[in-house]
This record gives sequence, C-alpha cells and structure tokens, in this order.
Amino acid sequence: MALRIGCAAAPGQSPENKTGSWRVFRPSYDHEKCTGCGMCQLVCPEGCVHPHSNEKKYDPDLDFCKGCGLCAIECPVAAITMIKEEK
Repeated sequence: MALRIGCAAAPGQSPENKTGSWRVFRPSYDHEKCTGCGMCQLVCPEGCVHPHSNEKKYDPDLDFCKGCGLCAIECPVAAITMIKEEK
C-alpha cells in the first residue's frame, strides 16, 4: 500500500508500530504521590497511558511511549519524572 505525502503510516496501523524503542527518556510514575487525577492520560499524544490495576493510578505502555514528557510536565503533584533510557 502506498502512503500519501505527509502520512507516516496507514490509518489503523499504530498498534502494530511499537514506537517506544527509539525514545531517549521514559516516564517513571510514583504511585505514592499520584492522586489519580488522570491528567497524564488526557495529555498523552500517543494515548498510551492507562489506568493501573487499582484504576486510580496510571502507567504508560512503554511499547508505545515516545518519551515526550508531557505527562511529567502536566502532573499537578510531580508524581512523574523522566528518566534517561539505558540501552
């Protein structure tokens, strides 16, 4: 399938394109500080932040997280820090 100009992948293909392998930083969540506000999930451009097992805390899917840091910037209680990836 040919891609149009400006299109990086055909629609509906993102679950197959695990993009987390090229990030430089990854988010680290402190579940003790987290208030469960969900702001990290709202601002994630990749939609890869999902509720943790108890539904009040969140975790990123690192297979798709690109390490942009928006979650850490917008977290109102500074429960997310960006850590340099070790490859």
